[in-house]
Amino acid sequence: MKKYYFTSESVTEGHPDKLCDTISDCILDEYLKKDENARVAVETFASGNKVTIAGQITAKGEIDIEKLVREKIKEIGYDNANIDIDYKTCEIEINITKQSPDIAMGVDVGGAGDQGIMFGFACDETPEYMPYAISMAHKLSRRLTEVRKNEEIGYLRPDGKTQVTVEYENDKPKRIETILVSTQHNEGISQDILRKDIIEKVIKTVIPENMIDKYTKIYINPTGKFVIGGPLGDTGLTGRKIIVDTYGGYARHGGGAFSGKDASKVDRSATYMLRHIAKNIVANGYAKKCEIQISYGIGMKEPLSISVNTFGTGKISEDEIIEKINKKFDLTPDGIIKYLELKKPIYSLTTNYGHFGKENLPWEKVIKF
Repeated sequence: MKKYYFTSESVTEGHPDKLCDTISDCILDEYLKKDENARVAVETFASGNKVTIAGQITAKGEIDIEKLVREKIKEIGYDNANIDIDYKTCEIEINITKQSPDIAMGVDVGGAGDQGIMFGFACDETPEYMPYAISMAHKLSRRLTEVRKNEEIGYLRPDGKTQVTVEYENDKPKRIETILVSTQHNEGISQDILRKDIIEKVIKTVIPENMIDKYTKIYINPTGKFVIGGPLGDTGLTGRKIIVDTYGGYARHGGGAFSGKDASKVDRSATYMLRHIAKNIVANGYAKKCEIQISYGIGMKEPLSISVNTFGTGKISEDEIIEKINKKFDLTPDGIIKYLELKKPIYSLTTNYGHFGKENLPWEKVIKF
């Protein structure tokens, strides 16, 4: 029997990088509400009690960016500059210019907004066709936020991370080897109370009972204390959680981030499309596992290459799968945007707990293929 271990991590919406992703995607959505053809490439940087918004936006209509930023920081739960960041008092710096005309001249005629490589992936390890480790890590992170906001564990603060190590046997998840939860909390909370609450109200409500055994190791805040968090504990930056956003390291990644980018940027739109195709290759029974790579040139409509790998699990050949893809899908930027309806302001739904595996997103729809 072949046995190995694989680990993936996730973060809560209060993690400083995710705070920045949230702000960038909310700005994108607000501009798309005013102009479906808005060109947006926004980065957010948070450090201490200061947030910087920078990037390029070309759109009809204006929004109150400062007001939106403060609303989102408040919604996440940050209100204390002494231990993380305060939505009421934080400094907000805005540095926005318009999209470069050199880029626009290629995008305006339907070309890709940049060169690059993108990957899509799916497997049959979970009902949502995601790898098991990242699926469990996301569910733990989401639950951490739930118990904080509904006050089941009222002393938690917004910042947090989770990590899950899965033991595989013959390429199938057999059991969970390790669970790690690091969560920000108020001053004065004992490690014993925190550990008991996290195990009972987070871990046991998320992880299937048959996947944990007496050998499973559980670590809660290994340093012993996590009071200072958010941008005071660590700077945040849009796009730094690209592996958390995708497949937890289980599949390859092209390197491009998602948040704050409109759909003319193929880093985002093509990656979503490839996830849709890979998921449907698995869902339709052509393979148990599928990874697709595509490449584009800036200003060019058609992809430069497409590659499929089913890791020996295919029921039909990879050449046949590529032929099916080419017959079924228009992989030009405009074709992808139209097929997935990516001019709608849906991007705030994607930001936290992974861009894939959520049934309410258009690229997760299962079709006859």
